[in-house]
Amino acid sequence: MKISEVKIRKVEGKDKFKAWAAITFDDSFRVHGLKVIQGKNGPFVAMPSRKLPNGEFIDTAYPINQELRELIQEKVLEEYNHQKED
Repeated sequence: MKISEVKIRKVEGKDKFKAWAAITFDDSFRVHGLKVIQGKNGPFVAMPSRKLPNGEFIDTAYPINQELRELIQEKVLEEYNHQKED
């Protein structure tokens, strides 16, 4: 599976929440709602989620294996850092 496009939309005025991201797989399937979050050990990518009635959050789309999770994180943070430099 190839990530063919990453779009970043920066967020201003938030403490740890830095940007929204959308990724496209194989020029055929797009996922919106990923978030770039500034953590203690640097930025990371949070998967799209929704809030349940009990206040908990549940991911609505997520990779099944670690290899794809790492690829998503790498590509999203690469584009985020590229835009941060501009």
